Amino acid sequence: MRVQQNSKVFSSALAVALLLVTAGTLAAQDVRYNFMPEADFSKYRTYMWVNTGDAHPDQIMDAQIKQAVDSQLASKGMTKTDDDKADLYIGYQTFVNQERQWDAWGSRAFGMGTGSWTSSTINVGTLVLDMYDPGTKQLVWTGSATKTIDPSSNHEKNMKNLDKSMAKLLKNYPPKQK
Repeated sequence: MRVQQNSKVFSSALAVALLLVTAGTLAAQDVRYNFMPEADFSKYRTYMWVNTGDAHPDQIMDAQIKQAVDSQLASKGMTKTDDDKADLYIGYQTFVNQERQWDAWGSRAFGMGTGSWTSSTINVGTLVLDMYDPGTKQLVWTGSATKTIDPSSNHEKNMKNLDKSMAKLLKNYPPKQK
């Protein structure tokens, strides 16, 4: 009886662990943004890309990121320019962190439970997008999207994730103000 009771506890613990691991693995892209409440976003019609730091990927990924953002901003009526008199300066940075992912499986037969764990390292990419008002020299909008970039992934998958995350990140741009 005691062996059967211990195996039930083990099976229940294994089921909970599997659920938690699966929930963490299937989590969607995490998108956050913030903005200056007093900024008048209706005056921003043009933008120019600027370099905001050294945390940039290779030239191909740089072009893909800018293309994804350009597409979203164009759909909102904004125009990209190379003129220093742009209404907004936009820059980005990327970061790739490695995290440990745990996968578990188990089975139960004849009242006994068995299980196993495996671990792997996954890349979690974050893209931070910043918008500056060149007149006031102030950051007026910032946003980040996590689980956006995976340098080991294939090109099509990266572009799909990038387009999806930029659409999600810029969904509420310009922000609704009171």
